[in-house]
Amino acid sequence: MPTTTQLVISGESRPGVLAQVAQVLGEAKVNIKAFSAPEVAGAGKLRLLVADLEGARAALKAAKIKFVEEIALILSLKNKPGALREVADLLTKARINIKCGYCTPSREGKRAIVVLAVSNTAKALTVLRDQSLDEF
Repeated sequence: MPTTTQLVISGESRPGVLAQVAQVLGEAKVNIKAFSAPEVAGAGKLRLLVADLEGARAALKAAKIKFVEEIALILSLKNKPGALREVADLLTKARINIKCGYCTPSREGKRAIVVLAVSNTAKALTVLRDQSLDEF
């Protein structure tokens, strides 16, 4: 199961933030593959998966948009009720916190692509590798 680096931009939740980031990355010809933008009491964290990590880093730095990077798991689960619960249960039993998660169906719709940032990536990889994700 692969991992990826996602970019995390923290700040005030206000109109235009996503538009600005999308413009900066678009002008740099960096495709946004997935994003999550939850809000908590006026503040938010924009998490992005991009096709060109180096290009995104350079474009955001040039635009003076502060970001950090975090490792995330990329899971391909069956697109069926209960698949995410099974993964979440395994992580819970291993005492691994899910800090952030979002998903999208695959192009053919039979799988769900799930992105999870967790408290202990190495342990999560071990726990999930011990299970066949084809079961989920």
